[in-house]
Amino acid sequence: MIESIPQTCKAGVVVNEGPDFHLAVEDVPVPEPGPDDILIKLNATGICYSDIHYMLNDLPIPSMSSFGVRSPGHEGAGVVVKLGSNVKNWKVGDRAGIKPAYDVCFNCELCWSGRETYCEESPQIGLQFPGSYQQYVLSPARYTSRIPDGVDDFTAGPIMCSGSTIYASLRESGLKPGDWAVFPGAGGGVGHMGVQLAKAMGMRVVGVDGGDEKRELCMKLGCEAFVDFTRTKDVAEEVVKICDGKGAHGVFVTATSKQAYESAPLMTRVSGKVMCVGLREWIFPPTGTAMAGADPLLFVGKNLTISGTKVGSLLDTEKALQFAARGLLKPIYEVFPLEKMPEAVEKLRAGKVAGRLVVDFNS
Repeated sequence: MIESIPQTCKAGVVVNEGPDFHLAVEDVPVPEPGPDDILIKLNATGICYSDIHYMLNDLPIPSMSSFGVRSPGHEGAGVVVKLGSNVKNWKVGDRAGIKPAYDVCFNCELCWSGRETYCEESPQIGLQFPGSYQQYVLSPARYTSRIPDGVDDFTAGPIMCSGSTIYASLRESGLKPGDWAVFPGAGGGVGHMGVQLAKAMGMRVVGVDGGDEKRELCMKLGCEAFVDFTRTKDVAEEVVKICDGKGAHGVFVTATSKQAYESAPLMTRVSGKVMCVGLREWIFPPTGTAMAGADPLLFVGKNLTISGTKVGSLLDTEKALQFAARGLLKPIYEVFPLEKMPEAVEKLRAGKVAGRLVVDFNS
C-alpha cells in the first residue's frame, strides 16, 4: 500500500539564528524529489552538537540562513515514500538513512578511492540542505544509506554520524586484534560507540572519562580498564601502566579538551598512533587552545603518527550498520517525542547528555 504524502510536515526549525537562538516545532512544506532524489519519511533523528553550532552560527563557515535552511540534522532514519523519475535502485518502502555528507561528485580521486567525505564538492545536509529535524527530507538516491534488517531506526540514526565516524578512525588506524585502544571521552556520544566497535574488532580497550556513571557505562560496554581523569593525578602515566607498561597502540581522542589532546601522545608506545576525532561532540575547542601535537623529540623518539579522520564514507557507514545488525554495536540513547525536540536541543547545548539523544517523529 502506497502511503499518502501530506503537503506539510512537522520540523524542528531554528528561530533567531545566532547566540540567542531557540528551536521551534513548525509545519513546513513537504519537498518534491528531483529526478535523481528520493523522498524519505523519517521515523527518528539523532541530535548532534554540530547541529547546535549551525544554529549558533559560531563556526567560520557560511550560515544555515545563507542557504535558506532552517532545519539542521544529519542522523536520520526512516523509509522511502517517493522516487525521482530517474531512480531505479530504490523502491517505495525501502529503509533509508541520511548522513552528514549530502552528496559527493563521484568524479575525483577522493571519491574513486573511498575517501569521498573529503571531496571538495560534498555539501552538508542540515547546513546547505534541510536536515533530519524535518520529518520528510530529500536525499540523492546514489548517496543514501540502506538500513539493514535487525537495526531499528533509533539505533541507525546515531550510527549515520557518530558510529560511522569512529568506525572510519578505527579502520584507518590499522590496529589489530590484541592491540591496546584508548578512548579519551569514552563515555560520550562518539566514544561509547568506539569502545563497542574496538571490542568487537578484538582490541583491548581502555576508557578515559570522568565520574562513576561513565565508569559503569564504559566497563559495561567492553572496556578492560577505566581511568577517571577527575581522580587520577597523571592520566597518561596510568594508561601506560595499564597497557603492559609500554603504552597504547592507538589513542582515539573523542574528547575535545586541551588536556585530552596534550596527553594523548604521552599515552602511546613506540610506533603508536594518535587519532584525532573529537571536534563536534559537546563543543568545538576555541581556535588555538587544543593542539594535537607534542615536542618533536617525542615524535622522533617514539616514532609517533598523528592522524585526523572525518565522518565515515558510504562503506564505513554500511560496515558500522553491519556491526549493529550483528548485535555488536548499540548506541546508548535517550528518546524524546517530536514536541519535545526543543528540550532535547537545550539539554545537549547544556552538556547534560551521556551517549546520544534521539527524537521520535511518531510520538
